[in-house]
Amino acid sequence: MAPPQRSPLRIPPPVSRTVSGSGSVSGPTRRSLLAGVAALGALGAAGCSRVATASDVEGGDLLERLRAAGVVRLGIAGEIPFGFIDKNGKLTGEAPELAKVIFKSLGVDRVQPVPTEFGSLIPGLNSQQFDVVAAGMYVNPERCEQVIFSDPDYQMLDAFIVRKGNPKGLHSYKDVVAKKAKFATGTGYAEIQYAVEAGYKESDILIVPDQVAGLNAVEAGRVDVFAGTALTAREVVKKSAKAEATKPFTPIVGGKPHVDGGAFAFRPTETNLRDAFNVELSKLKKSGELFRILKPFGFTKAEMTDLTAKELCGG
Repeated sequence: MAPPQRSPLRIPPPVSRTVSGSGSVSGPTRRSLLAGVAALGALGAAGCSRVATASDVEGGDLLERLRAAGVVRLGIAGEIPFGFIDKNGKLTGEAPELAKVIFKSLGVDRVQPVPTEFGSLIPGLNSQQFDVVAAGMYVNPERCEQVIFSDPDYQMLDAFIVRKGNPKGLHSYKDVVAKKAKFATGTGYAEIQYAVEAGYKESDILIVPDQVAGLNAVEAGRVDVFAGTALTAREVVKKSAKAEATKPFTPIVGGKPHVDGGAFAFRPTETNLRDAFNVELSKLKKSGELFRILKPFGFTKAEMTDLTAKELCGG
């Protein structure tokens, strides 16, 4: 779902990312459409015609076609801070803002949003409804069987929302299990798997719609802890007088520390475009410009990463 957290942005309900495949939800609201829903619809109507079909050129010739057209269509899922339409009808978010910079460097001056449900991003990409998925999508092996990813532009750890002072001393999923804490997380969140992996009984997990509902549950004492991405947790507690976010930590998956990473997705035939995109992304990482682009959306230097898509795809 996700989401990784924020800054001068107003963050409503969504942000964690699930680990499942194409149709999977990716986080607190990897699903929900946010404030700009009306604008989303209008922009979606303008951008929902299909893109030109792929050529027989080895590695694809989409980049050349995009240069000729002067515009690239971005599949977004209306999720803050990853890719959304703001209250003024403007396309923004960490992925679209990064896409604007990279595609301009590649000779494509304009980006056009094509809003859809998160679960429709991969099917929409592969059915030619847009050119690139620009939604901060987590890279995982299941998705890697359906699309190809750029290298991640951010990484994301987990964090908990707990009551002020963290009275139960909860800093990891193992702590939650050991201290028999009442645990909550969001619909479709990867954190469900992480808690179960640590030994928490899945039927005992309280599933809530998003991080705002999780914060409310903690503040009301219905649960001891809500788990989400570090970005989600630190943003949603900013105005809370009763709750705080723990320090980010790495969940354990398969007995090993696991770090998620979000990236752009491309059709499997378009390796030339993906490779050119990666070259420009690498330049932005080395210069520090990537952090400058993502920082307004709540990302910190801790979310910058050298992870590769190959690593996250499982080799």
